Amino acid sequence: MTPCHQRPLRIGLLSYRSNPHCGGQGVYVKNLSRSLSLLGHRVDVISGPPYPVLDPSINLIRLPSLDLYNPDDLFRIPKISELMDPINLIEWLGISTMGFPEPLTFGMRAYNYLKPRRQVYDIIHDNQSLSYGIWAISKKIPVVATIHHPITVDLNIAVKSEPVFWKKFKQLRWYSFIGMQKHVARTLPRIITVSHCARTDISREFHIPEHRFTIIPNGINTDLFYPIPEIARQKDRIIVTNSADTPLKGLYYLLQAIAEIAKTRKIRLIVVGSPKKNGRILYLIRKLGIASLVTFTGRISDQEFVRQYAKAAVAVIPSVYEGFGLPAGEAMACGVPVISTTGGALPEVVGDAGILIPPADASALTRALVSVLTNPDLAEKLSQAGYRRVQNHLTWHAAAMKTVDVYRRAIHDHR
Repeated sequence: MTPCHQRPLRIGLLSYRSNPHCGGQGVYVKNLSRSLSLLGHRVDVISGPPYPVLDPSINLIRLPSLDLYNPDDLFRIPKISELMDPINLIEWLGISTMGFPEPLTFGMRAYNYLKPRRQVYDIIHDNQSLSYGIWAISKKIPVVATIHHPITVDLNIAVKSEPVFWKKFKQLRWYSFIGMQKHVARTLPRIITVSHCARTDISREFHIPEHRFTIIPNGINTDLFYPIPEIARQKDRIIVTNSADTPLKGLYYLLQAIAEIAKTRKIRLIVVGSPKKNGRILYLIRKLGIASLVTFTGRISDQEFVRQYAKAAVAVIPSVYEGFGLPAGEAMACGVPVISTTGGALPEVVGDAGILIPPADASALTRALVSVLTNPDLAEKLSQAGYRRVQNHLTWHAAAMKTVDVYRRAIHDHR
């Protein structure tokens, strides 16, 4: 008979928002669930919209919401029949008053779903919703949470980037869910995070002792991200794969560097994603006069994503802060030379396999880009070093093995 502590687990992986096309949370849910399944465990992903794209072996349980951030029907007016549901009403009132209620209302829906199913799962793994519903679930079923980075960092940067008071207040209202997340996180005995930097920052910002954290670095899906030698890299072609209009991601500083380099070199910047209409990024591009040099890809397939990496001469991660930094690992897995800031945990991901520069420093970005674009030997050295680092240190199999160990300890503690 298989020993009890080694039997396959029944895992409920919760994710309030799992966009499969942008953002790290959808990537995390997809790859961790797949790797847990390959280890022999049964995994249900319980998600609100936008829903993740998962391996066929993974059961997706959809918890519908009002989905008022759906770009195809942004901020629609709900029907009266929809608002008869108290949770929908809370969501509508939150959004109508400039808040972001999705973590709260997803937790309520998750609790309602799981309450009659407490015998179905051995462990619940919350992917950073940290809602009151998760706290209530933890009284019935063992719960582990992943916190990728402290959202307080996003708030501080967003507030500082706004020039007028009412816009600062708008950001404070939007991030008002942080108080709930701090409270709930402090009640959970075991928390997973993805880097030493993230652990230190979350511990400080959320007032949680460091010994309650387990550091499990994210993996890189090397079945998806890999070099394509038959596609020639295009000279002076730069790629960035961050959210275009989020101050935290630092595209503002990269655009300034592009404008400076364009004075002496014929360069191109490929931004994987779409800018906000009438947003600050499009305004800056027009102001700098570089519209002809910048291409936004919009939403692209995984296959096209890898082809874009294959064409690039260098990848830039200009983030002011990252709790981990998947774009850096994905670029290295594709054999693309990487220039990254030292924001947050990025040095832990890149190591000595890329060029590291201070965050929010357009001049440093300019110098680093010129050094790689003008030095083929350096570019090749970085390409090979980055590829080796991913293969040796950043795999989802290792992440899943370590995560299961945390699950088993949480189950033991709960009993």
